[in-house]
Amino acid sequence: MNLPTPEILEARRIGVAFGGNRVLRDVSTRFETGKVSVLLGPNGAGKSTLLSCLAGLRRPDSGSVSLAGVDVLALARRDRARRIGFLPQTAEVHWDVDVGTLVSLGRLPHRGHGGETAEDREAVAEAMRVTDVARLATRTARQLSGGERARVLLARVLAGRPQWLLADEPLANLDPAHQLDVLEQMQRIAAEGVGVVLVLHDLSFAARIADFAVLLCEGRILTAGAAHDVLRPEPVRDAFGIDAHFGTAQGPDRFVIPLRRHRG
Repeated sequence: MNLPTPEILEARRIGVAFGGNRVLRDVSTRFETGKVSVLLGPNGAGKSTLLSCLAGLRRPDSGSVSLAGVDVLALARRDRARRIGFLPQTAEVHWDVDVGTLVSLGRLPHRGHGGETAEDREAVAEAMRVTDVARLATRTARQLSGGERARVLLARVLAGRPQWLLADEPLANLDPAHQLDVLEQMQRIAAEGVGVVLVLHDLSFAARIADFAVLLCEGRILTAGAAHDVLRPEPVRDAFGIDAHFGTAQGPDRFVIPLRRHRG
């Protein structure tokens, strides 16, 4: 069987500074469609900044990001919004609309002058189903808990059916059951050919879901590659300053338990 050629999202020598603080330093890495990739690292490592550069939402001070060989900043905003779905870390809604309307906003980059289509309605319904928010359709944003709001905003991104899904801490504020649901959803859409890039803090979830991992520390890439090569005692100790236990649970599922600060 001939598999489709993966589309590449590539960062080349990205540098970003806020004031006099260098947040990213000469960061180069690449991601492929059909895989779940994770950005890992301690607080302040530059994960969220790198993700926003990859999404074309932040212009780096140096370097560039390309999507299928084209600079993401050269893409028309509507085209970029169709191809890249971005879920920010803060799950905020600044207007009190009902959930169904909020999720349907994810279809705006696809709509022409004819208004909502059957495809739009199908995409919205599917996104609400897989994120378990269909029962919330008539509730307003102000009536949602933090976890419900996070799932609704994820549904809005999924409704756009992007070729790339970039999400900053998508498991935050979710209970364990919904965290597992989101992980399963990320793996499913990657299997359908979507490129998934996630910022995660939970090392066990990263070990469980990731095909590819980038470990950042002080604005630089400490190591990158297959997740089982990145999530090892030495890189984790060097990045986070901790000793950790690595093991396997059912089948191929791996887990990481932080034990103590490294005192070596």
